[in-house]
Amino acid sequence: MLIQIHPQNPQPRLIKQVTECLKDGGVIVYPTDTIYGLGCDIFQHKAVDRICTIKNIDPAKAQLSFICRDLSHLSDYTKSIDTPLYRMLKNYLPGPYTFILPASKQVPKILQSKKSTIGLRIPDNVICSSILELLGNPILSTSLPGEMVEEYTDPEIIHEKFGTVVDIVIDGGMGGMIPSTIVDCVTDDWKITRQGAGEWAA
Repeated sequence: MLIQIHPQNPQPRLIKQVTECLKDGGVIVYPTDTIYGLGCDIFQHKAVDRICTIKNIDPAKAQLSFICRDLSHLSDYTKSIDTPLYRMLKNYLPGPYTFILPASKQVPKILQSKKSTIGLRIPDNVICSSILELLGNPILSTSLPGEMVEEYTDPEIIHEKFGTVVDIVIDGGMGGMIPSTIVDCVTDDWKITRQGAGEWAA
């Protein structure tokens, strides 16, 4: 199903429809402030399995991120954040960054990798934040499968390719082609592991 949601003024009825789909174990394709993502509710294990099947990956080894609503939401899923780290996160979020942080016990077991880390994001995207607000917990997120990023900017083309394996494709306008910048913050020596859309100067 392809649903058109207004990028600046998302229709509450449609946001509710997407949120109910996620709570029922649905898988969606949705816009972020970078590329379109493949997402589900982090607590719906069957949906997590579905995403891993679509991507052909093992959940424990997968590079999956949590999309959070705000910093207080984000801090539930990582071990204690010290003041310098908090200041830095506050400075860069919301924005096109994924921060790798130590996972807390709140991260569902199926998603706890052997390294016990988690990628956390707060995209600067109104549709995203509206869904998260209503859902009340993070969305598990990953990039769409395949190498052809150019094809994944147009929601209609995404729908043609993935409409049969996901429940909802959200059309929130054209997506970007550059993924988020990944910053490893597991130790105090923060470092970029993938340069993407975000400029980094910390």
